[in-house]
Amino acid sequence: EVQLQASGGGLVQAGGSVRLSCEGSGLTLDDYTVGWFRQTPGSGRDGVGCISKSDGRTTYGTFGEGRFTISRDNVKNIVYLQIDALKPEDTAVYLCAADRTSTCFAYDYGMSYYGKGTQVTVSS
Repeated sequence: EVQLQASGGGLVQAGGSVRLSCEGSGLTLDDYTVGWFRQTPGSGRDGVGCISKSDGRTTYGTFGEGRFTISRDNVKNIVYLQIDALKPEDTAVYLCAADRTSTCFAYDYGMSYYGKGTQVTVSS
């Protein structure tokens, strides 16, 4: 059974940083394109960014440009999301997803597997 679990969230002050981890079981993450999303009660699920299976290229959503960094550790089977210069509006549940597609094209329209999220709360 494929399972994904995001972790590393918590309460962080504005201006700080957080590194979230996406761990997989039942799959090897470097065989998948992995996306990060964030979810808030008012706005639904938004694509934060993605790292492709084929060449490790990353793509970021418009609000993630410059402050969000996605990377892989293939030895540990983990994909990371680093968020710098946190803002209160970054408060959300962050979750990861995986798909066998080779690239991040249209990743935010849907992926095969979604994991449980981790709450990030940014205080002002």
